[in-house]
Amino acid sequence: MSPVEPALVPAPRTVEEAAPGGFPLTPDTPLWAGPGTGTTERWLRSTLGPALGLRFPPGTEDTRDGLRLRLDDTLAPEAYRLAVLPGRGVEIAGGGPAGVFWGAQTLRQLLGPDAFRKAPVRPGATRTVPHRIVEDEPRFRWRGLMLDVARHFMPKEGVLRYLDLMAAHKLNVLHFHLTDDQGWRIEIERYPRLTETGSWRARTKLGHRASPLWNDTPHGGHYTQDDIREIVAYAAERHIAVVPEIDVPGHSQAAIAAYPELGNTDVVDTSSLTVWDTWGINPNVLAPTDTTLRFYEGVLEEVLELFPADATGPSGFASSPPSSPSPSFSSFSSFSSFVHIGGDECPKDQWRASDVAQKRIADLGLADEDALQSWFIGHFAGWLAERGRRLIGWDEILQGGLAPGAAVSSWRGYAGGVAAARAGHDVVMCPEQHVYLDHRQDAGPEEPVPIGYVRTLEDVYRFEPVPTELTPEDAGRVLGTQANAWSEVTENQARVDYQVFPRLAALAEVAWSALPAPAERDFAGFERRMAAHYRRLDALGVAYRPPAGPLPWQRRPGVLGRPVDGAPPQR
Repeated sequence: MSPVEPALVPAPRTVEEAAPGGFPLTPDTPLWAGPGTGTTERWLRSTLGPALGLRFPPGTEDTRDGLRLRLDDTLAPEAYRLAVLPGRGVEIAGGGPAGVFWGAQTLRQLLGPDAFRKAPVRPGATRTVPHRIVEDEPRFRWRGLMLDVARHFMPKEGVLRYLDLMAAHKLNVLHFHLTDDQGWRIEIERYPRLTETGSWRARTKLGHRASPLWNDTPHGGHYTQDDIREIVAYAAERHIAVVPEIDVPGHSQAAIAAYPELGNTDVVDTSSLTVWDTWGINPNVLAPTDTTLRFYEGVLEEVLELFPADATGPSGFASSPPSSPSPSFSSFSSFSSFVHIGGDECPKDQWRASDVAQKRIADLGLADEDALQSWFIGHFAGWLAERGRRLIGWDEILQGGLAPGAAVSSWRGYAGGVAAARAGHDVVMCPEQHVYLDHRQDAGPEEPVPIGYVRTLEDVYRFEPVPTELTPEDAGRVLGTQANAWSEVTENQARVDYQVFPRLAALAEVAWSALPAPAERDFAGFERRMAAHYRRLDALGVAYRPPAGPLPWQRRPGVLGRPVDGAPPQR
């Protein structure tokens, strides 16, 4: 790292010292925003301005003593050039609106931790931006975070806060896990019992499912349709696509509790089921009936209205799908066209015992229950494609074959992603052994509710999303990567913060920056930059895990976890 390079996270492609000193920002520094830069102008006025007491009076394109925003079609859509030059003020040029916005996030970091507050702590102070030229663009198009709001509900304000945290780290996809056995979190007007019944459970297992502890306070909550519209609009202003997940055919007990006819009624008394109160793989799955298909088509019709596929997405590219989906379709498409349908951890025991399911297998000429799940997933892949949308699911959806145009979230290691890419499907790499942020960060006994393998900050920093065995062509189908924050043992904002940060900062650099091979990455340099970044997180009020370990109030003594010893498999 160059001695003049500031402590930027994620690391930019190049930073050049343009001259000694810097450009002073004062309350009277003007702002000019060229065509197409409105989202960044609004963000500067609503977020950066109040933090530092900057009024940003209107400027002109020729302003040399202020801040200028413009598009530059010689740059890639998410690329930017931030130039702070003597006598020329500050200019942020982006290849598209998103590029300008990411450049503004870099400007914020250059202004110091006070720029991450809600109001000035030093009113009237002059803020100096060092004379630098930063040229930057992301390595991957998909740079995401999955928030599981089904196991433990995150109120709307918490989701909006996480969108701001994502934007500050140049992440651009929120994978929104809205339904599971333990709760249904999205209002569907034609099926009101999904939230009336399905969004609340009577009690909650405290810790791992083997724990003897229970929280007997009822838990629940859901987002109204206007809440969802607000979240999607707030994300779009920050060039973040929101990909909703409606989990089928497994992880569906909350839906079955609300509408028992969705379950395998010839095998189990579904009318006796309630929203699940513990963790693990649930045996109660959806019945493969026309009733179930029509029900979820109705759900998805409302979901598509709430999560529109915009004409341009976070990368600024057109998102209209071709008449026949192909691997190349996603190259420049908006990720807001995706709908995640889960497809993971669907036990087949009830289908094996169900005369209705067995008749469906026979009528369709299918080989077995795995093929039945493939048919189920394929139905919705086709249904979504007819409406100009794309299905994405966990890597189990590969079992029995996958419809053209569908994409895969590879979570059980790399193997599913490798198989999907080789079969011509787009892939988001999120292997649990590397980027599941509910997993523990240290092997020490003070780590709260230890789950899974130890994944330190350095481990995440050395994660490589593209497997070496892929050919260049197949590697091109890796859209990017995301971290997954499951919420079985993160019941409130402080617990989510502790598990997610600081490791999300490392994942953001993996997704954005052009890093060398994992063993060659300068983790010591990253740690030095993180020393400055912790002050930004402090200003944002993030309850991250300190480098020295959990603070006393972050520990959870006596709450049983599920630690897995040894190093995780690399493939």
